[in-house]
Amino acid sequence: MPTVAVLRIGHRPERDQRVTTHVGLAARALGARGMYLAADDPGVIKSIEDVVARWGGDFFVENNVMWRRCIGDWKAGGGRVVHLTMYGLRMTDVIDDIRNQDRVLVVVGAEKVPGDIYGLADYNVSVTTQPHSEIASLALFLDHLFEGSELNREYPDAKIRIEPSGAGKKTVES
Repeated sequence: MPTVAVLRIGHRPERDQRVTTHVGLAARALGARGMYLAADDPGVIKSIEDVVARWGGDFFVENNVMWRRCIGDWKAGGGRVVHLTMYGLRMTDVIDDIRNQDRVLVVVGAEKVPGDIYGLADYNVSVTTQPHSEIASLALFLDHLFEGSELNREYPDAKIRIEPSGAGKKTVES
């Protein structure tokens, strides 16, 4: 399976904090190794880092990255770039090829994505050809990429863990 990071572009600090935080949390929970944020929003970074500190893992978050440089550096290191868009190729048609890559950078937009992204991406991937949430797209993409293996992932360094339970809420703190 590839090593995956997410590049969040188009984030508007005055209105996208909650959604961008959820992009990072979904990325972490569903198997990505980190998120690059192409904006300056220390509050988003702090929220995600707080979750990592309490719930475990080695997920990284970088603030204020230049998205073109991030994509260029990723490609220079041998990685492939996947842009999630409703205008791309069907995910089900390309997921096997993407799964065979060593490193994958998933680009997730907020507002209108710059047209250059379509040319810079190795894959423009459509989770569905209908309007939808970028969080849902990322979640479905990662689930298909990792074939569900991320759903039972454990974090040995977690300070808080959930004990699965048919009724009620059970947590363990260490």
